[in-house]
Amino acid sequence: MKKLYNILIFVFVTCFSCAQQVESLVKAEEPTNINYIAQVVVPDLNIPWGMTFLPDGSMLITEKSGELIHFKSGEKTNIEGVPDVYVRGQGGFLDIKLHPDYENNGWIYMTYASTDGEGEGGNTALIRAKLNGNSLVETEVLYKAGPNTKKGQHWGSRIEFDNEGYLYFSIGDRGNRDVNPQDITRDCGKIYRLHDDGSIPADNPFVDTENAKTAIYSYGHRNPQGMVKNPFTGAIWVNEHGPKGGDEINIVKKGNNYGWPVISYGINYSGTTFTDITEKEGMEQPLFYWVPSIAPSGMTIVSSDKYPDWKGNVLVGSLRFEYLERLVVENNEVTKREKLFEGEGRVRNVVQSPDGYIYVAIENLGIIRIVKEK
Repeated sequence: MKKLYNILIFVFVTCFSCAQQVESLVKAEEPTNINYIAQVVVPDLNIPWGMTFLPDGSMLITEKSGELIHFKSGEKTNIEGVPDVYVRGQGGFLDIKLHPDYENNGWIYMTYASTDGEGEGGNTALIRAKLNGNSLVETEVLYKAGPNTKKGQHWGSRIEFDNEGYLYFSIGDRGNRDVNPQDITRDCGKIYRLHDDGSIPADNPFVDTENAKTAIYSYGHRNPQGMVKNPFTGAIWVNEHGPKGGDEINIVKKGNNYGWPVISYGINYSGTTFTDITEKEGMEQPLFYWVPSIAPSGMTIVSSDKYPDWKGNVLVGSLRFEYLERLVVENNEVTKREKLFEGEGRVRNVVQSPDGYIYVAIENLGIIRIVKEK
């Protein structure tokens, strides 16, 4: 009888542990009648994390290992004066973004893993600088998360500006799941909002909360590695890594709690559960979640006339499955998923350039441009 009881307990625990690993209702499909091909425009890159376009059409590219590359007229130039990047685990040189009024003020914004501050290890920092020839100058640290830690996980980080000129950036929970994301007196597991000079907006949600990190705009995030301004609505969208299952797309709203790790559609990598609920009052539901996880990285929302059949679609890079995913979204609901350019490598970033073309950064390959098939 005791043996039977133990078997029943084992079955119950096993089923409970797997209860949240239900496949997403919308399955990823192979593409049909795709009218586009990929052209390699920047070859021979290792882990191209961030990319942005200068007014002359040239590109600035961050390599996770700590290099900033200027790609112009087919030539790569390493920029001097870059910050001292702490390369550990998922941390390194991360995102890069031009100020919306770059042509007049020259500011370039970057996030990276930094050892500045107290304690061993590092945490995510945000700086801005200007480009003078082949060097960064006038560098200013706008934000440095703390405390430092030697953990290698979940640094974030993406940068975006909204239509009002506010600066948003993400920092992951830094592997401290049960402490950081739900505590607004601590950094990490957050989306932050600043003025472009690093000052705190007076209407940020927690400016009047005792001991709060007043740069926080939303919290309860795990590891947001994709961020984009929706060109049609102006809202800031993020994607973030779940654990085993439960990667999410969220629309960032002021002061909202996105639930990590209290609610989740994922489980531990070991197969055990860390929460038995997927929703709770006061916590936001994702616009979409992936089970199984695709390990989402960069993200863009297509508005270019160069891709009329993709207009309004969301493009997300998959690190795990090595493809670019196209999501058809109708009324904030994903109705179709499609795999694009599968097998090229781990897709680290995807952006729509000022000239309307879509560029995709792929690890151990480089940067490709998507163009119409002739």
